[in-house]
Amino acid sequence: MKRLVALGLCTALAGALPAFAAEPKDADNTAKNVRDRDDKTVTPMDQGGSEGDRTITAEIRKQITDSDALSMNAKNVKIITQDGVVTLRGPVKTTQEKTTVAGIARKAAGVKRVDDQIEVERNP
Repeated sequence: MKRLVALGLCTALAGALPAFAAEPKDADNTAKNVRDRDDKTVTPMDQGGSEGDRTITAEIRKQITDSDALSMNAKNVKIITQDGVVTLRGPVKTTQEKTTVAGIARKAAGVKRVDDQIEVERNP
């Protein structure tokens, strides 16, 4: 009897789940992936191997991830340093986040220039 009650309860709860609990849709980054195949596009694989470049990238990443004012998207911006030139790529939620991340990069010791390719997400 207890099994029947438990089974009935589980069935009732499963039927009450909201529609958004259904299968999630996969992200479609096809256009960005095609764009990134261009030899002129800097990707994380282009990260400079010098100690200075690695230190710059690590310092910027630490400051960004330590900031409570930034969204998870902003904290996941790609940071690629080559010969002191920092490229920032990826989506952020607001123009303020874009400005904050780029400002952190510009203030890092050893940075010669920042190529800000951060994209602000468009709200539907």
